[in-house]
Amino acid sequence: MFYTRFWGVRGSIPTPGPATVVYGGNTACLEIRAGKRLLIVDLGTGVKPLGDWLLANELKEHPVEADIFITHTHWDHIMGFPMFGPVFVPGTKLKMWGSVSYDGDSLEKIIGVQLSYRYWPVRLDELSAHIEYEEIKQGSMDLGGGLRLLTKYMNHPILCLGYRFEYEGKSIVTAFDTEPFYNIFPTNKDDPAYNEEAAREGEQVAESENQQILDFIRGADILIYDSHYTEEEYKSHIGWGHSSYQTAIDNALKTGVKKLICFHHEPRRTDEELAALEAEFRQRYASEPLEIIIAREGMTVEA
Repeated sequence: MFYTRFWGVRGSIPTPGPATVVYGGNTACLEIRAGKRLLIVDLGTGVKPLGDWLLANELKEHPVEADIFITHTHWDHIMGFPMFGPVFVPGTKLKMWGSVSYDGDSLEKIIGVQLSYRYWPVRLDELSAHIEYEEIKQGSMDLGGGLRLLTKYMNHPILCLGYRFEYEGKSIVTAFDTEPFYNIFPTNKDDPAYNEEAAREGEQVAESENQQILDFIRGADILIYDSHYTEEEYKSHIGWGHSSYQTAIDNALKTGVKKLICFHHEPRRTDEELAALEAEFRQRYASEPLEIIIAREGMTVEA
């Protein structure tokens, strides 16, 4: 048994309302099951209904135990944690994995600052759950029980990790929040800041990083990729740390991905617009060996 279930699929900010009831308005949260093991990716507002489900179902049989993988600590990816029901139940065991922040604060401090009286009525040290924190970098590790993890830095304004979970010959990969790497140095020789060596090295670094992303997602059974923008929208948002649908599809096609899940929907994207995009992509790429799916809350996809 190796699958993922979507509890939050929206980017940047929760978007409740009549225009988002089909695909969902909660921010990023994934449930992954590798055998009996529970993995959670990100703690957006989608973790609230996930927690409610765990308390109503699994707590009847055993305490909740989970590994939580934080892609990065932007607000929309951690803001649901104070309402994650299992943290108030004795016996809950959580291990939280994530990269260190650019400003040197620990993962525990960043997650816990929400749980202070300035922002919330319950403090971190008042939670009943036992929580461990593990700060990780780009690399690979054996998580035990036949589960292997590979991590890759994405292209986002702060450190952000993509996760590749491999289990029983299958793989589920997350690649959000990210955009294509690009040369940050001027390439126009007429630009006063132009430096030939810097421009050349910048191009080489961008090319190398983009190739590493392709290698990271290659052959994935399920690829959950940042698809915040249309191609036209992306042109005016370069540097914001999010990709277009076309980038996600192109990268999936280049690397033999089996199922592409377009994820992290733009807050203003309505159900009607998302359904139209999904129909358009499926028709356009019907002859390709790639299944294209627009993520929606409650959806379960098997690897």
